[in-house]
Amino acid sequence: MSSVSPPSPERSRFRFFAPILAGATWRDRLVACAGALVCVGATGLICGLLLGNDPHLPLLVAPMGASALLLFAIPSSPLAQPWPIVGGNTVSALIGLLVSRYVPEPAVAAGCAVALAIAAMSLLRCLHPPGGAAALTAALGGPAVATYGLGFAFVPVGLNALVLTLLGIAFHRFSSHSYPHRAQAPANAHGTKDPPSAQRVGFIEADIDAALNDVGEAFDIDREDLDRLLRRVELHALARKRDLPRCADIMSRDLVRVDQHDDIATARRLLLDHAIRTLPVIDRENRVLGTVGLRELAHPGLRVRDVMSPAVIARPNEPAVDLIAALTDGRHHAVIVVDDEERLVGLVSQSDLLAMLLRPLRREAA
Repeated sequence: MSSVSPPSPERSRFRFFAPILAGATWRDRLVACAGALVCVGATGLICGLLLGNDPHLPLLVAPMGASALLLFAIPSSPLAQPWPIVGGNTVSALIGLLVSRYVPEPAVAAGCAVALAIAAMSLLRCLHPPGGAAALTAALGGPAVATYGLGFAFVPVGLNALVLTLLGIAFHRFSSHSYPHRAQAPANAHGTKDPPSAQRVGFIEADIDAALNDVGEAFDIDREDLDRLLRRVELHALARKRDLPRCADIMSRDLVRVDQHDDIATARRLLLDHAIRTLPVIDRENRVLGTVGLRELAHPGLRVRDVMSPAVIARPNEPAVDLIAALTDGRHHAVIVVDDEERLVGLVSQSDLLAMLLRPLRREAA
């Protein structure tokens, strides 16, 4: 029976320097800093150009700093998406302004503004933590805010939020994060009502809902992202417990392949003569450029390179169990194994993977 060793003294001593967010890296933190530096500054400049030189109207309101933290540090958070940033700040500021009109006591007005802002953002599906600060800013802003009336919620608060969000979308086009964030839920490639293959085994959506109800807490993660994360945990746990082989252990090495300049008829003949479903497409240096099957050959084109699809690739030393996701998505029948220079060294088909997974069961039955 294996046991988990306690953390080393050095690790405990420096635990406060470990990332608070699961999965965060130093690169992510540097990207977040760069995004805030560029986009918050640009938001102030753009709003200054649009609003003119009114000395009583701030170019930037304080909640934008907190919005920028979410937008650039955790762009996958449901609280950091465009509608929460724009809607949450604007709606909360509007509520703060309305409360300040009817509740003269500042302390009471502050509590009412934040409480009502949370309720409104929840109902409008734009919950955004900086919205609480926007509500306070509007409720306690005094004469400088009151001068602009309810319009303060739209200019500068709403304008700031909109400009910052648009700049964030543009910035993340060049970062490693997708924004607005969309969870990569497994797709049904065949257009039928059956769930994807990967979701027919293991836990189901109802299990996730039941677990969330058991815990009784709200988590800052999209439900589809949680599903994808848990399925990856399953694969890594399987690889650890089963001690399954690497890609190099199960891959085919004597491969039928096709050159990118070959014509469509050559590729079709190779597929049919060898009774295979996927051909690696290579260049003259044996580097993998893509794959082609009968589905691709149905598309118009003269040469293989005109119709090939991007290849799903793996390295020889990767755990073979990591290929389960790609080979059960309904779109791919093989994973191409390449070396560090992207040269073709092998291929793992669905049959190879199935044979590997059945091996432990055969040993147990023997």
